[in-house]
Amino acid sequence: MSEFLQQLLNGLSLGAIYALIALGYTMVYGVLRFINFAHGDVFMLGAFAGYFLAPKVAQVFPPGSIAGALVVLVTVMAICAGIGASIEYLAYRPLRRRPKLTVLITAIGVSLFIEFTCQHRLVFGASPRTFPELLANKTLHLGGLTLNTNQLVVIALTALLLGGLSFVVQRTKVGTAMRAVAFNEQAAALMGVNINRIITFTFALGSALAGAGGILFAMTYTKIEPLMGVQTGLKAFVAAVVGGIGNLPGAALGGLVLGVVETLAGGVQGLSNYRDGIAFAALILILLFRPAGLLGRAQIEKV
Repeated sequence: MSEFLQQLLNGLSLGAIYALIALGYTMVYGVLRFINFAHGDVFMLGAFAGYFLAPKVAQVFPPGSIAGALVVLVTVMAICAGIGASIEYLAYRPLRRRPKLTVLITAIGVSLFIEFTCQHRLVFGASPRTFPELLANKTLHLGGLTLNTNQLVVIALTALLLGGLSFVVQRTKVGTAMRAVAFNEQAAALMGVNINRIITFTFALGSALAGAGGILFAMTYTKIEPLMGVQTGLKAFVAAVVGGIGNLPGAALGGLVLGVVETLAGGVQGLSNYRDGIAFAALILILLFRPAGLLGRAQIEKV
């Protein structure tokens, strides 16, 4: 039982990171009905932004301090928000009225451009780098469980960001506009909603969460490299689909489910090498019984 609880805790920590990234996928899909495959690379850029920013912040704040970690986190989220808004403005906005397949191919092209540009020796290089310690990581023993403070920070901060996102979407004027655009873009425009501004804000908000996910991932697993967003982004996309693409609580739930299933599979002796395959197989089974996702609703489209 203690081993199961330990793996469950590890899975929740990993799933929380997946949830943050999955929210960006599901928000963009909810508004524009297409998948931003460059989103995982924004997650990677957030990790590298923290890598270069942390030593600068450590010159002002004591190393390992909460204040310094918060400065890095907020700054990286702002940087990633700007990157996401720039990608939308430069790559996606000119194609908004084109077929969805055109935008999808463009998203894949943007993703490949970011990945291979960042692998160039004049940018980040292809070799993995060790992320600096933002917070002093301490090990805690509670009964048969072994906890570290980074895991607790990941779970707590993810819960805080999810609560903040829920407040923005449900309780603010811009959140109301986002829901209006997602429901009916033309009607929202007739009511005076600035469609371009809302779509840009959606990309910026989702990218900021991806940047936070990049920082939390780097804090937990310490090694970062330019292709780190490929597999992690794919898993987060799958989590969004499993939870119900376009559904914010569903994306969070899908991320947690994926993290727990993957970690539990990796903790079984003899199956650790197949943890990714087992996780995806389990999620395929979920979709067989819930095609719209765990919290999604089947929609009838008129032909």
